[in-house]
Amino acid sequence: MDTSLPWVAVVDDDDAVRRALLRLLRASGIAAQAYAGGADFLAALDGARPCCVVLDVHMPGLSGLEVQARLAAQAPEVGVIILTGHPTPAEQAQAQQHRPLAYLSKPVNDQLLLDTISLACGPAPASRTGAPRP
Repeated sequence: MDTSLPWVAVVDDDDAVRRALLRLLRASGIAAQAYAGGADFLAALDGARPCCVVLDVHMPGLSGLEVQARLAAQAPEVGVIILTGHPTPAEQAQAQQHRPLAYLSKPVNDQLLLDTISLACGPAPASRTGAPRP
């Protein structure tokens, strides 16, 4: 993947969710890379930074909120979209400490997710050329 162009990281321990999100993003003309956990994602940040990360909260090892806190310190320019299957007010309050672009519940509304990514990364290539997005 060419990381000189804007790209999105998808971090989720659920393989089916990762695949579905990658399909959605790629079908929309958005370059994306998937990671099975927070530690894998953070280890891969060697200068090639995504414009945003779609981050699951509940993962083994580093939780999404822990990854979010590390990103806020190490790469504050990276936008964060929090996804959770079990939203709670306490979890949302904790996520808001590091100002995510969005705190979304699973199953996520595809268009809402794409619109939020567009805020961080700009419109998908098809949108820039005036062609309809799939």
